[in-house]
Amino acid sequence: MLSHVIPPVRGYTKCSNSLVRHPRLCSDAKILVLYVQGLPACDRDKALSEHARSLLMTGRAYQRAKAELLAHGYVHERRERIAGGRWRTVQVMSNEPLTADQAARLYAGAPADGYAVVGAGRVGRTGHAGQVGHAGHAGRTASGAWSAPSARFPTVGEPTGRSVGGQLPADEDLGEDTSHPPTEAEAGEEAEGDAAASESVPGSASVPVPVPGLGAAQDSAADAPSGSAEVLAAERVLLSLRHERRELLLGVREARTLAGLAAEWLRRGVSPGDLRAALTRGLPKDGVRSALGFLAHRLVEKLPAPPAEQPEPVPPSPPPSPLALIACAGPGEEHMFRPNVPWATTCGPCHREEQRVYWEDMRARTEAAPEPLPWRERFAAEGAEVGTGPGPDVGG
Repeated sequence: MLSHVIPPVRGYTKCSNSLVRHPRLCSDAKILVLYVQGLPACDRDKALSEHARSLLMTGRAYQRAKAELLAHGYVHERRERIAGGRWRTVQVMSNEPLTADQAARLYAGAPADGYAVVGAGRVGRTGHAGQVGHAGHAGRTASGAWSAPSARFPTVGEPTGRSVGGQLPADEDLGEDTSHPPTEAEAGEEAEGDAAASESVPGSASVPVPVPGLGAAQDSAADAPSGSAEVLAAERVLLSLRHERRELLLGVREARTLAGLAAEWLRRGVSPGDLRAALTRGLPKDGVRSALGFLAHRLVEKLPAPPAEQPEPVPPSPPPSPLALIACAGPGEEHMFRPNVPWATTCGPCHREEQRVYWEDMRARTEAAPEPLPWRERFAAEGAEVGTGPGPDVGG
């Protein structure tokens, strides 16, 4: 990533890196601290919720940001009773985390363990509760603490060293970020390097590492050929697990011990990526005590079922042999033909000629037939035949 930074000459707010890089504060909480810190004294006569409303921060986001600031000492609240039986809530905000005792001393106007109130003021009053707050940032006194800037321009004063704040260390490991697993090529190079290092140690490749509780599963995996492509690919996957989860670090000998079990996954149709995901997902909440034992147990317990055996394809039946040549029964000179069906007696041209003659005869008969009588005449003729007379004139 390329970074181009232009330092502002005016209209900026100083902020410590400990606040910007705080791992337990959300972005809304950090922006709220910077917004209040950069306000002039005349604009701080508001409650913290009103400042959040000015930033278009929703109620739920503001409640979350406020809870985080309260939990880490950037905001302190105190309810006190005032004249007339009314109550008010006093808010103290600092750009450095403060303890409850330090916040109480700042509220009383006294330096709190080297911190002095700089730019503090009333922060607003809303509703009947008369919610009031103080928003300021902590400074040092002349005795090694932060001191308020002088009124002279430019500001003068001796620079002082930075003191350690009261922020507790985060649980996250701030070391090298290895969240992205290496590619298969990189994992292969590392596996080859580890293998070369292990071969330089006498007896490192011949002594197996026993895994308690595996029994026959480990024995059957050990019978697999060590130089097969599946075993080598499984060993690379096992060695690359430490790049995704540091607690799954395996040595070369341990990876070779489990390579046979992992290779069985690959033989059953599981890809190296799916194998890595199956071994690294859903780890115990209290961590993994033994990477070798945990991975061995998971490889055995979550072993997928073998793929179903595909039935052998039935060979296609051979094509039928062609029929023998026979003599055509049609007119004309005698000639031979090969019939396409057993009951054929004429060749194609003769069969078409027979069909043509047949349909011409049918058409001639149809044309020579007399026209059919109308239905009234047919009815009268049928009545005369049976002796009932012509019957009534249905047309009249």
